[in-house]
Amino acid sequence: MLLHWFDTAPRRLLGLIAAACVGLLAFGMYLQYVVGLEPCPMCIVQRYALIGVAVFAGLASARGQKGWWMTWGVLALVAAGFGAFVAARQSWLQWYPPETATCGRDFYGMIENYPLSRAIPMIFRGSGDCTAVDWTFLGGSIANWSFICFVLIGLALVLLLARGGRRAAR
Repeated sequence: MLLHWFDTAPRRLLGLIAAACVGLLAFGMYLQYVVGLEPCPMCIVQRYALIGVAVFAGLASARGQKGWWMTWGVLALVAAGFGAFVAARQSWLQWYPPETATCGRDFYGMIENYPLSRAIPMIFRGSGDCTAVDWTFLGGSIANWSFICFVLIGLALVLLLARGGRRAAR
């Protein structure tokens, strides 16, 4: 039944992926503003990747033309792969922390003290302690769960694109 959605309702599935990303972003905001957890720069980069997946999947679901949704779906897949890579790297750092834990400068300090043209590259270098595990659920850190979510989204996109491409070849 679930595979039926990949064939008959790719736009609906892409819309669900976009909605799931928005939900994950909302949960991140909850953890930051309600629970009081400060995101590290790797977390912020993962948020950017989630925003990318949400925007690309949302655009893919906006029109029914196959070339349109497949193009935006590929871009969503690239963003999900990037997010999974960053989450995997952060998970690795949490499991095997280096002797000197550093990811660079503080995000908000960079924005306040540097012009945007210098601050943006610094953001992607990171700041703070990305090895800290401040929150866990079922034994997994935020980075671990983020990796799992990016991989599941990526697998859904791969399956969607493969089935869409195979259907076009018929």
